[in-house]
Amino acid sequence: MMKGKPLYNLWILCLWCSFFTKAITSQAAARFVGEQHPYKTIRAALAAALPGDTVYITKGLYKEGNLIIDKPLAIIGRDQPILEGELKHEILSIKANHVLVKGLTLQNCGRSVMNDQAAIKIYESRNVHIEGNTLLNNFFGIYLQYSKHCIVKNNFIKATQKKEYQSGNGIHCWKSDTLQIVGNKIYGHRDGIYFEFVTHSIIWRNIANYNLRYGLHFMFSHENAYISNYFKANGAGVAVMFTKKVVMLNNTFVENWGDAAYGVLFKELSDCYLSGNKFIRNTTGIFFDGSNRITAENNEFIANGWGMRMQANCMDNKVMRNNFKGNTFDVTTNGTLTLNHFSENYWDRYEGYDLNKDKIGDVPYHPLSLFSVIVEKNPPAMLLYRSFMVTLLDKSEKIMPSLTAENFVDNKPSMIPYKL
Repeated sequence: MMKGKPLYNLWILCLWCSFFTKAITSQAAARFVGEQHPYKTIRAALAAALPGDTVYITKGLYKEGNLIIDKPLAIIGRDQPILEGELKHEILSIKANHVLVKGLTLQNCGRSVMNDQAAIKIYESRNVHIEGNTLLNNFFGIYLQYSKHCIVKNNFIKATQKKEYQSGNGIHCWKSDTLQIVGNKIYGHRDGIYFEFVTHSIIWRNIANYNLRYGLHFMFSHENAYISNYFKANGAGVAVMFTKKVVMLNNTFVENWGDAAYGVLFKELSDCYLSGNKFIRNTTGIFFDGSNRITAENNEFIANGWGMRMQANCMDNKVMRNNFKGNTFDVTTNGTLTLNHFSENYWDRYEGYDLNKDKIGDVPYHPLSLFSVIVEKNPPAMLLYRSFMVTLLDKSEKIMPSLTAENFVDNKPSMIPYKL
């Protein structure tokens, strides 16, 4: 699938190898917290613990304000104890390397737009492992800043705010490196996963549905991989901005509807690779704006309003061996000069023939309809869709191309859809 891209192959291999490195925590001593145990409060156990100890928190409701972890520890919940923020406090503040937090429920952290309070916030730390926790009704869920080699895995994160300004992000990562965001389920936050100035990281097997703005939102975050994630019904879909050298494999973008909603928005992207992704029932599958040298192959665009919208400020992109099926418009652009390459895609509207039976159409296919160009420049014209005049316009354009970009063409259209 990625033949001819050795740099991508090597980079993905390195990320996968790093996935199996875990935070190193010794178990010099075990300290138990609960009504029937030596430590009645988490704060007391943290104060008594030595570096490398494990603090076990048993079932119960703990209202202890802001707890600071400033030494290497493992914090493990038994029977899902609840740490309550009372809508006032950041709950766990991690300010040490080699920390494990597992098996806790953290809920109702404080809300403040001044200092971004979170249920779990990691400050300038390395090798922190956050796994198997439940985070409910928090401002930010898990927040990492200036951190490296951290793992956020198999957490359930859900918020109930109704407006974007009332909520932070489910997993928020800022100015960090070599992170692994794996297997989390995120609902109802402003953005499900947010990356800004994050490098050499992997986002794998996450589900981000019904978030208020984006399921995934990343900016200025280079050389990352996004693999096998599922994004459904987010307010504006997924946004990838001002970034280079990104790999996106086998992700699903489904039912992201709205005037400004996309399966994924690519703004000012370069040197990226997309393969095996599915764009199903979105307003727009992919929107390219100022994005260059992107290879998109072996993807599926099914039942979208627009399968792909590629602005005229995009250059040197390759769209190859994809399936375009059941979209209102397969592709569109807002200019007459296109410097991108389409080849060997399957278009369900293609009406050509294959006399030599090589499964490649003998007649080039122009996927750009005249009406799609009119709508791109004059959106209210969409009211005329399905009218007789629109059908006549598109038929006339196919016979005598004049107003659509002449080089917006697939010279080798596939006669049969690919099994992707």
